[in-house]
Amino acid sequence: MKKLDKLILGSFLGPFILTFLVVDFILLIVNMLKYFDEIFGKGLGFWIYLELIGYFVISISPMALPLAVLLSSLMTFGNLGEHFELTAIKSSGISLTRALRPIGIFAAGLTVLAYLSNNYLVPKVNLKTFSLLYDIRMKSPALDIKEGVFYSGIPNYSIKVNRKLDDVRLQDIIIYNHTDVPDNLSVTLADSGRMETFYNDSYLKLTLYHGHNYKESRSSRGISEPPVEFSRTKFQENVMVFDLSAFQLSRTPEDQWSTNRAIKNIGEIREGLDSINFIINDLKYQNYITAASIYPFFTRNRKLLPSDEIVNQKAKYDTLRRIKIEKEKSLKDSINQLKTVEDSLKIKDVPMSDQETSISVKTIAEVPKSDSLFKEKLQAKKERQTDTLSSSEEIITTVDTMGLEPVYKKPIRTSPLTDREKYILDSVLYQRGYITNAITMALNNSRNLKNTFNVKMSQVDGHLREFRRYEIAWYQKYSQAIACFMMFLIGAPLGSIIKKGGLGMPVLISIIFFILFYMLTITGEKWAKEGLTDSFFGTIFSNLCLLPFGLFFLRQARRDARLFEADFYSGLWERIKNSIIRKKPIL
Repeated sequence: MKKLDKLILGSFLGPFILTFLVVDFILLIVNMLKYFDEIFGKGLGFWIYLELIGYFVISISPMALPLAVLLSSLMTFGNLGEHFELTAIKSSGISLTRALRPIGIFAAGLTVLAYLSNNYLVPKVNLKTFSLLYDIRMKSPALDIKEGVFYSGIPNYSIKVNRKLDDVRLQDIIIYNHTDVPDNLSVTLADSGRMETFYNDSYLKLTLYHGHNYKESRSSRGISEPPVEFSRTKFQENVMVFDLSAFQLSRTPEDQWSTNRAIKNIGEIREGLDSINFIINDLKYQNYITAASIYPFFTRNRKLLPSDEIVNQKAKYDTLRRIKIEKEKSLKDSINQLKTVEDSLKIKDVPMSDQETSISVKTIAEVPKSDSLFKEKLQAKKERQTDTLSSSEEIITTVDTMGLEPVYKKPIRTSPLTDREKYILDSVLYQRGYITNAITMALNNSRNLKNTFNVKMSQVDGHLREFRRYEIAWYQKYSQAIACFMMFLIGAPLGSIIKKGGLGMPVLISIIFFILFYMLTITGEKWAKEGLTDSFFGTIFSNLCLLPFGLFFLRQARRDARLFEADFYSGLWERIKNSIIRKKPIL
C-alpha cells in the first residue's frame, strides 16, 4: 500500500467510525422511542436494558452503514478538496479514480461484510430481540403503591394506602378482593400495616393491624330470594401473602418465533418459499376438484382438468412429502425396534403350564337345496313376470349355482320417440317440477362454487402476499449490502466537487440523499408487496435510481465541474441565452 492510499484511507476511517456511531445512536433512539412505554418503568435490571440495547444496535446496523459511508466519504474528499490536497494529488498526475481506489476497496469489503452480517448475524440477533422484547411486554409494571391512589397491579386485588410512613410502614389501608367475585363485595379495612417482600421478591407479605373484613354474598336477583349473607370479622392482626410472579421477567422459548422471516437466513427463506408455493399449488388443484364434484353432469363429457404445471408441481411435492414420511416412519420403526430389543432383554423366562386348553372346532357343512323347490321358485317367478314383460323381451334363464334369482336382459330401443311419448315426457318434467328443481339445484351449485372460489382466492392472495414478503426479505440481504458501495459512489465524487469539509454542507447533502434513498426503498418494497412489480426489481429499485446520480457525479468530478458554485450556473445561463440569440433569425 502506497503512502497516498494510507493517507486517504486514514483520513476516511476516523470520520467513518464517528459517523457510524452517531448514526447508529440516532437510529437506536428512534427505535427505543417506539417501545418506550412498554419497556421502561417495569423495574428491570441494568443488564436487561444493556442486552436489549445491544440487540437493537446490531439489528439496525445494516441501515446505519450506508449513511455512514455516504457521510464519511463526503467529509473525507470535502476536506481534501478544501485544503487543496486533492488539487495537489491531481497535479502530480494521479487521476481522481486512482485516488478513489483505496476507499472503493474498503467500501467493497464493507459490502461483503454487510451481506454476511445480514445473512448470519442479524437473523439470530432479531430472534433474541423479539423474544426479549415480548417477555418485557408481558411483564407487569414494578410494584409501586402510591398514597391516596388505588393500585391494581397485583392480579385480583385493588389496594389503596392513604399514608406511607416509609417503604415498609403503611397507614389507613383499604383492600378490595376480586378473587371470588368481580364486584366489590369483599373489603378489608385496616388502621396500619407493614409491607415486606421475601423469597427473592417473589411474594409480598402484607401484615394488617386493627381492622375489619366485610364480605357479602352475590345476589342472583330473584323475586322470592331471601336476603344475601353478610359477614363482618374483626381482627387485631391479619397476614396476607400476594404472589408477585407476574412481576418477574420470564423468558419465553425462542422456538415460538421460528416462523418469522426476519430471523431466517437465505437457506431458511428458500425453504419457506417452497412451503408457501406448495400450499398455493394445492389450493389451486383443489379448486378444479371442487368444480368437478359440484357439476357432475357438466363434467361427464367435458373434464375440468388442472394445467400441466399444477399437476407436475403437485406430483413433485407429493413425492417429497412421501419420502419425508417414509424417512420419519423408518426412524420411528428403528427406535421402536431398539426399545423392543431392550424390553426383550429385561424379560425373564417363564415356565409353561402343564395344562393346555383344547379347542374343538365344529364345521357346519352347507345344506344343498332341493331341486324341486328351486324349480317351483323359478316357475313362480316366470309367471309373475309374464304380464309385465313385452313379447320382445328376452329372458335369460341361466342362474348361478348359489340359488340367486334369474337375470333379465332389457331390450334396446332403436326407433325414435313418437309425438305422444314426447308429450308425456314433457308433461312429466314440467308438471311435476323437475325442470324447476333442476334450475334451483344448478343455481345453488353455482353459488356454492362461487363462494368456494372466493374463499380459495382470498387464501391464495394471502399466501401470495406472504410469498412476496419472503422474497423481499431474501433480496434485502443483498440490496442493503450493495447500498454501502452505492453511497460511496455518490459521496466520494460529490465531496470532491463540493470541496467543503466539516459537518455543514456534507451533513445536509447526506441527509437529503439518505431520505431519498429511504423513500425509494419504501416505495419499491410497497410495489413488490402489492404485486405491482417483481420482488427483485422492487427491492433494488432504490439502488437503480441512485446509480445514475453516482455515475453523473463521478463524471463531473473527473471534469472538475463546479456544480455547487453560482458562477457555474450563471455561465450556463449565458451559454443558453447566447445559443438562443444565435438561432434567432435576423429580419
